[in-house]
Amino acid sequence: MNGPPAILTVGETDGAGQGRGCRIAVGTCGYSYTEWADSGFYPPGTRTAAMLPLYGRSFSVVELNYTWYQMARAEAIARMVDKAPPHLRFAAKLTRTITHEREQDWREQLQQFRRGIAPLGSRLLAVLIQLPPDFERSPDNRRHLAALLDGLQGLPVAVEFRHGSWAVDRVFAELERRAVSLVTVDAPSLPGLFPLLDVVTNPQLLYVRLHGRNGVGWRSGNMQKKFDYDYSAAELRQWSDAILRPMAARAERGVVFFNNHVRAQAPRNARLLVEILGGASA
Repeated sequence: MNGPPAILTVGETDGAGQGRGCRIAVGTCGYSYTEWADSGFYPPGTRTAAMLPLYGRSFSVVELNYTWYQMARAEAIARMVDKAPPHLRFAAKLTRTITHEREQDWREQLQQFRRGIAPLGSRLLAVLIQLPPDFERSPDNRRHLAALLDGLQGLPVAVEFRHGSWAVDRVFAELERRAVSLVTVDAPSLPGLFPLLDVVTNPQLLYVRLHGRNGVGWRSGNMQKKFDYDYSAAELRQWSDAILRPMAARAERGVVFFNNHVRAQAPRNARLLVEILGGASA
């Protein structure tokens, strides 16, 4: 590939490429999967340390999911940034001990996380707060989310709800007031899950995550089964027409991440979406 990967302009522009077009970058949730070498995305035998530069040949954004499993540390993040192609931008997922396990010292951990991702600098597109499926809209959980947002003030933030009780206008209005991006999720249509919406709460950054539509595997407790899904071209065309393009008309910039990582389906689907949308080089 010659030059940096495509960034898509979705929406109305004039012949010179000017106008209200929304610039959208497409990537994947994570990049360090040994099975992606077995599945052909990376060359056979590719070591983990060599994956990020190779990933950057295909995509201009990546969502760091390892920061959910372990606390971000500045030294490790700095080394990663040094290996990354200059055009690559990042989203960083907030650590699970803060969002899911809510350990007693989570406030101190939140500040530790901020320090840990500091080397990303201007290359940070967003901190992703992914909330657990049982995180319903209760007074206690509302206070916890507000405290998280307060603790991340000054950073770009996106929130992914998994519980359907948060899908109300008052929540969207508060996210809009705070300039926080509501994450649009594509997942199986199951009772209780947060629905697929085209709501834009932060025109500076629309944020989309496609998890796949494996309804049988979603609640199996097996991560490989949960995210084992391959979007068809017809599905991605229908989704982009019904969801992404209406959102793009109300935003200036956006990111789309595929989380169906099994057997390198995520990068394959991401490339397919780029083809469908018709990307132009940045």
